[in-house]
Amino acid sequence: MYEGAIQDLIDELGRLPGVGPKSAQRIAFHLLSADTADVDRLATSLRRVKELVRFCDTCFNVAESQQCRICRDARRSDEVLCVVEEPKDVVAIERTNEFRGRYHVLGGAINPLEGVGPDHLRVRELMARLAAGVVKELILATDPNTEGEATATYLALMVKPMGLKVTRLASGLPVGGDLEYADEVTLGRAFEGRRAV
Repeated sequence: MYEGAIQDLIDELGRLPGVGPKSAQRIAFHLLSADTADVDRLATSLRRVKELVRFCDTCFNVAESQQCRICRDARRSDEVLCVVEEPKDVVAIERTNEFRGRYHVLGGAINPLEGVGPDHLRVRELMARLAAGVVKELILATDPNTEGEATATYLALMVKPMGLKVTRLASGLPVGGDLEYADEVTLGRAFEGRRAV
């Protein structure tokens, strides 16, 4: 245990997701030995992100204005809507350069153990977007875990009466993976999702 400002910094850094006590201590001592200009740039960036970044009024992705750059892009299709859990998922999909539709960020996934139900997510906003009748296909791109599957199943049941085409991202074996290391669920999904060559 340290005292004063250094311990306060370690404690605050340790509250960040994925940063354990040892990492927090390492970061704190790195900042302590860094140039003042570097630390000032970091502090300025932290302040700016809190002052300038907000959630898009349409899709709830991160933005610095009322709409994010994707919602402002007139070249994208309004007929295909991809539902993701978090803004970082939008970035992951965008890196593929495969999707040219719109997004809807739920802000999490259904997780009863953590007290997160559909009312804690942006499901009402999604249903309002779908009610406009423009969307023809809804892609459920939630994480392939228990919470993501529960969320996708819930959304599929909610939109079924609308007559939309509802799809789920394929899942299976990663490129470069070995069959012997694949778990049963992943291998099973790879068999279900097989396609002709």
